[in-house]
Amino acid sequence: MKLGVIADDFTGASDIALTLAEAGMSVTQFIGIPDKKADAQLDAGVVALKSRTAPVAEAVADSLGACDWLLAQGAEQIVLKVCSTFDSTSEGNIGPVLEALAKRTGAQHILTSPAFPENGRSVYQGHLFVQDVLLNESGMQDHPLTPMRDPDLRRVLGAQTDWPIAHISAQTVAQGPQHINDALPTSPAMVIVDAIHDADLLAIGKAANGQALVCGGSGIALGLPANFGARPSVPKWQAVDGPCVVISGSCSRATRVQVALHRQNNPAYEVSAEAAIDSDVTATSLADWVLEQDKIPLVYSSADPDVVRTAQQRYGSDRAAHSIETLFTELAAVLAARGVTRMVVAGGETSGAVVKGLNAKALSIGPRIAPGVPVVRVTDRPLALALKSGNFGAEDFFSAALKMMEAPA
Repeated sequence: MKLGVIADDFTGASDIALTLAEAGMSVTQFIGIPDKKADAQLDAGVVALKSRTAPVAEAVADSLGACDWLLAQGAEQIVLKVCSTFDSTSEGNIGPVLEALAKRTGAQHILTSPAFPENGRSVYQGHLFVQDVLLNESGMQDHPLTPMRDPDLRRVLGAQTDWPIAHISAQTVAQGPQHINDALPTSPAMVIVDAIHDADLLAIGKAANGQALVCGGSGIALGLPANFGARPSVPKWQAVDGPCVVISGSCSRATRVQVALHRQNNPAYEVSAEAAIDSDVTATSLADWVLEQDKIPLVYSSADPDVVRTAQQRYGSDRAAHSIETLFTELAAVLAARGVTRMVVAGGETSGAVVKGLNAKALSIGPRIAPGVPVVRVTDRPLALALKSGNFGAEDFFSAALKMMEAPA
């Protein structure tokens, strides 16, 4: 293994795995820390954790465990993959995890950029933009678990760590990899690097050649495979047909638009926090409903921010989120046991819940459905998934993903 990736959620893992696969690396997405060795011929391993919103100590321990496994497979460079909207809180988890990984790998400088220009994420003057607005005006300020109210990544990261935070400007990045390296501080630091275009990320990737640890969104991986001699290619895909379902737990603006469009012509079942907590709906009753439908059934809890806040105030944010995730975990298990072979899942936490319910150990990466989202296949059975970050995908993403799953590449 040449490159080892630690992803802090399941959709992010698929996202960066696609980037590496399209850049020509053989890559597998592992669900949690594997208990056996990887294929010796594998170029890149992506360990998908559920650490983005975990308690800090748990996130650090899981990330170190993943790092140790990847290093044992021969990984020459470790990447901490975080969300392109840098989802975190003032306590962590990005800063504490980076501190621990730096100590384990001996990293002195950690180039950090969540930029993903293809999906409208850019970093300029240390500030993160989503399309043409600052992060805190993009809807992320309403995220139920990690509300992002400060677009200055230097302040966000600085609140989470005692490490110095440095910054490399877009003007320096535009001058190329050598100028990026020349701009590195003389002492250890986490370095926020501006990136506006893919060319900037390619330059950052080249500058990261030989660095023990790198951090960012999937865009950070655009320039890394070339350092190991990889060349672009299209991932292969083996078609999967059969019964399908869409499960959506994301409350992002993009997902709520996708849900609204899908509901116009397909059956939909909304699961409220109250119904999940009070057991008014169960995995079995939901599965019965799904299998009765003759179009593309949608089970969703993607509510408007005001509805989410009301539920959090009544039940507590942890209880509300946990109840729905537990229900979706159980639903995924029941549906798979009853023959559903295609699942589209919206939301990082929801994707983690579904994959847990499926007891999947590893995923093979197929072609892209949308920027940052591939079709994936559970490696030990004919079960296809699309694990979508909340803000990703066009309005018709759900139907497009299911159609791609049943088409051979």
